[in-house]
Amino acid sequence: MMLRRPPAAPAPPWRPRPRPPPAAAAARSVVTAVPLAHAELGSRGDRPPLVLLHGLFGSRGNFQTVAKALVRRGSGKVLTLDARNHGGSPSSPVMTYEAMSLDVQHLLSRLGITKCILLGHSMGGKTAMTLALQRPDLVERLISVDISPVSMAPVSEFSAYISAMKSVKIPDGLSRSAARQLADDQLRPVVQLPQLRQFLLTNLVEVEGRYVWRVNLEAISHHLADIMNFPVFHKPYPGPALFLGGSNSPYISSKDYPEIQRLFPKADVQHIQGAGHIVHQDKFEEFITAVLNFLPPA
Repeated sequence: MMLRRPPAAPAPPWRPRPRPPPAAAAARSVVTAVPLAHAELGSRGDRPPLVLLHGLFGSRGNFQTVAKALVRRGSGKVLTLDARNHGGSPSSPVMTYEAMSLDVQHLLSRLGITKCILLGHSMGGKTAMTLALQRPDLVERLISVDISPVSMAPVSEFSAYISAMKSVKIPDGLSRSAARQLADDQLRPVVQLPQLRQFLLTNLVEVEGRYVWRVNLEAISHHLADIMNFPVFHKPYPGPALFLGGSNSPYISSKDYPEIQRLFPKADVQHIQGAGHIVHQDKFEEFITAVLNFLPPA
């Protein structure tokens, strides 16, 4: 495994997570796939299609510019998906990585895709890793963007964000711009970063004259521990893997390297200088280049 050490980044304020609560553990025993909303770009070439999985509170639109750039530069077919409880995909009370992996497996089967290249950011990266470890036959290679296969306690900020989103009150009849401004004002005391508020506000949609969150906040809140966690696996994924982090982000750190090597023995760990957690937004060109360089020969 090739390891390229990043500059020292601040350690995340996490501690090992306790055993999952009974409700979340019980939910795993009844996992049913939901039909994911998706978009396809480009035409099938010699490579397996590249499947892009977004992070928590995101949607397939987060990767639209990335997908277009990859196709333009010869990646072949690219698929962008909405995870369950996000974007245009159905809601479900279950929000575990086993469930999200099953959703992607069912979509691949429905589309007749027998092998793909998986790229996932943050939560999507953990979904991609889960699928690769469960069904290595479906995954030609794997790219995990700024996330490691480790378990972490829920970060209190996420709970606070969910509570703030739930408490937003918008009267009927407002224009979209006025509704967004009002929601922005109400979120500001808790979500102080303007970029993060704007990201969360992409989930505010109008349905029959009323403004609602299109993400399933109840399911996310109930399974926040599972989302911050990572399932236990014993058999490694035998294919090539790239862990692509931001040098200014703590989410892929040197203390994660032993677990990365245990589960992904062919992994290459790279950090893009000057990028934070949203690597593809902070350093777009460098990100596209790193992905294209990792793809198999056409």
